[in-house]
Amino acid sequence: MTTAAEVDGAAVRLSTAPEPVGPQRPRQLMAPVRRTWRQLTSMRTALLLLFLLALGAVPGGFLPQRSLNPPRVTAYLAQHRTLGPILDRLSLFDVFAAPWFAAVYLLLFVSLVGCLVPRIRLHARALRKPPPQAPGNLSRLPASARWETAVPLDEVLDLARRRLRGWRTTRRDNAVSAERGYLRETGNLVFHVSLVLLLVGIAVGQFFGFKGTVLIKEGTGFANAIASYDDIHPGRRFRESSLVPLHFTLDDFRATYGPDGKARTFDAQVRYARTPDGPEAPYDIRVNHPLHVGAAKVYLIGHGYTVHVVVRDKSGQVALDATNGVPCLPQDARFLSTCTIKVPDTRGPQLGFEGAFTPTTVQDPVTRRVASAHPAVQNPALTLVGYAGDLGVDTGVPSSVYSLDKSRLMPLDGGKPTLLGPGETWRLPGGGSITFVRTTEWATFQVTQDPGKLIALAAAVGIVLGLCLSLFVRRRRVWVRATPGEGGLTVVEIGGLARTDPDAFAAEFDDLVERLRAAVPDASALTPDKE
Repeated sequence: MTTAAEVDGAAVRLSTAPEPVGPQRPRQLMAPVRRTWRQLTSMRTALLLLFLLALGAVPGGFLPQRSLNPPRVTAYLAQHRTLGPILDRLSLFDVFAAPWFAAVYLLLFVSLVGCLVPRIRLHARALRKPPPQAPGNLSRLPASARWETAVPLDEVLDLARRRLRGWRTTRRDNAVSAERGYLRETGNLVFHVSLVLLLVGIAVGQFFGFKGTVLIKEGTGFANAIASYDDIHPGRRFRESSLVPLHFTLDDFRATYGPDGKARTFDAQVRYARTPDGPEAPYDIRVNHPLHVGAAKVYLIGHGYTVHVVVRDKSGQVALDATNGVPCLPQDARFLSTCTIKVPDTRGPQLGFEGAFTPTTVQDPVTRRVASAHPAVQNPALTLVGYAGDLGVDTGVPSSVYSLDKSRLMPLDGGKPTLLGPGETWRLPGGGSITFVRTTEWATFQVTQDPGKLIALAAAVGIVLGLCLSLFVRRRRVWVRATPGEGGLTVVEIGGLARTDPDAFAAEFDDLVERLRAAVPDASALTPDKE
């Protein structure tokens, strides 16, 4: 038999959380497993894992990532020879593919699912239940009112149910129970389910998606094939046959800068085709304005300068012509850029050059060191240090195009740097020459295919919707009781409570009382005053 205290407790508890279970004696072997599972699937653990996931993503916003810009990672490692390898061992240049990040990700997924499944089951059960019985003493509730009326008891309760239209109501004996705001808990669950769905969308993108970066010089093209990329990050279940058959040509790249050197616009003018033999169409790829072809998107993620040089060997034959430009990697905001020039096809020792390109060159009159004063090409110059010997390109061991293996090379002219302007030539010791011809630009593009993006979009909408419901919907309950009074009158009692925003509920309760009093007038207001 249900006691009055139990009824009062069920009425005022505005929660679908499970009631505490009495002490049990689990098996000794399974007790640690159950405790671990309960701890993992608690909301506190889920919030902690979510915080750790956000904290782990912070390095991805400050350090260059291989999945986005491999040249910047290479340049960072070259500049920070002590710190760089340590960060690389910690996978901080591949944060979102790091094992520790995946571990936190999976634990968060398991924690949310384990936490949500019982909550959804309890909430579905609570939605099917009628509102709880009225407490024994409505005057003890935070909001209450009482008066007597001449309206019959059954009519009072019928009028109360009509005035509570929009509320979930039920009548038990001489009381009407009503509740509103279940969408608050629904919104909370929608938010967390959408968060799980977002993790699923990211996982689908990681398993079946593809990311590839490629550096393209002005006047050259790109075909969407694995062999054409400089760096690729395919998903574990990705198949090369899933690549969208697009190709494009970079006709021109333009960047504009303010007087202080800050970038204003980036514009890559391309011609693209959706199929290998399809017609080409022009398109301007800009920041946050990618080229969208089928399931693939082409983003502009970086740019720099290409130097064009002509190298002649000691016999006067052209060993490297100006059509094969050499991309230079930016090292600072003023686009002081480094490049490596390898000339293996010579009649004699192979030649190699380490260069520094400065688009707006300034030179210290004392130290003779050069720097760039502005990222735009206003006074271009190329500083070179030459080497002769064996470049090691015929050994079969792969080597970077951005660095020289100087173990088998001898410096030219004692390793003294030589500054060249456009059209100037350096006569090499022992014969041969190198001429700085002109400068063009290159751009780095990232091609992505993400089959999980629609799932992630739906999850984002659900997160916003669920958050709005859980923040703005108020859970509240109201009870109206009618009991026989003296003199044939009916005693009307009304009480209510809300867990959040008591001031707003007080105003709503007062309005509800006024409307009910208008339908069920106070008997004292109808009795004429006696002289």
